[in-house]
Amino acid sequence: MQAIRSILVVIEPSPNESLALKRAKLIAGVTQAHLHLLICDKEHDHSALLSVLKASLMQDGHSVTTEQAWNKSLHETIIDVQQAEGCGLVIKQHFHDNPLKKALLTPEDWKLLRYCPCAVLMVKTERSWADKVILAAVDVGNSDEEHRRLHASIIDHGYDIASLAKGHLHVISAHPSPMLSAADPVFQLKETIEAHYREQCKAFQAEFDIDDEHLHIEEGPADVLIPHIAHKLQASVTIIGTVARTGFSGALIGNTAEVVLDSLESDVLVLKPQDIMDHLEELVTSGK
Repeated sequence: MQAIRSILVVIEPSPNESLALKRAKLIAGVTQAHLHLLICDKEHDHSALLSVLKASLMQDGHSVTTEQAWNKSLHETIIDVQQAEGCGLVIKQHFHDNPLKKALLTPEDWKLLRYCPCAVLMVKTERSWADKVILAAVDVGNSDEEHRRLHASIIDHGYDIASLAKGHLHVISAHPSPMLSAADPVFQLKETIEAHYREQCKAFQAEFDIDDEHLHIEEGPADVLIPHIAHKLQASVTIIGTVARTGFSGALIGNTAEVVLDSLESDVLVLKPQDIMDHLEELVTSGK
């Protein structure tokens, strides 16, 4: 988070204060990042609103540029501008989609999470981050190199946000339910599964300085447990990693970050492994 030098803030053309801009000001106030305000609209001119916002932000000491743009769709417009401006973070307010519409069409916010080659912060609430729980979701059971790097990024961002908001970092890791059909006896009993995961967590805890009080190991599917623990802890931000699954399987199954987006009551920061972001950047620049 501290390394982000430029933030793309998607502004809703509304008289009310933008929730995305509220979060952007908090982050930029600590990191001194440049703010690039974007309104996605091809029909109406919003130059007056952008001018007012820019003047107000500059008066508060922020570095600001503004833009109105449109290219085919909302998520493509945001990604095009993110690439052109070299922004390391996109901040956007999330709006719930109609369940029927979501069943028929992939929501634009899901597409943004899948295809954006940088971190995305979806703002869902006006609640202050100050002195609240920051919840980082990791999959300790996956210890391959890609997941290790992703876990490191999730925890680093968690500590950064906890520091700037004077909050408290907690970590959630889900483990599978027992399966009598499992080939490995370890995964046939609840007690042995939890013991196995807690053993794996010891190295993780030592590496990232997470004590038992701030680590929550629960049995069940991640897309159910993450919102449950976030609600229980009254988390203000939930940080999730995604492997940016695309194609037919992605449309059917969805990534955990997408599935929990509507059910979480907190803001949601979604991160990807570096090699996934590099690949997405290649796709964007090649026009595919």
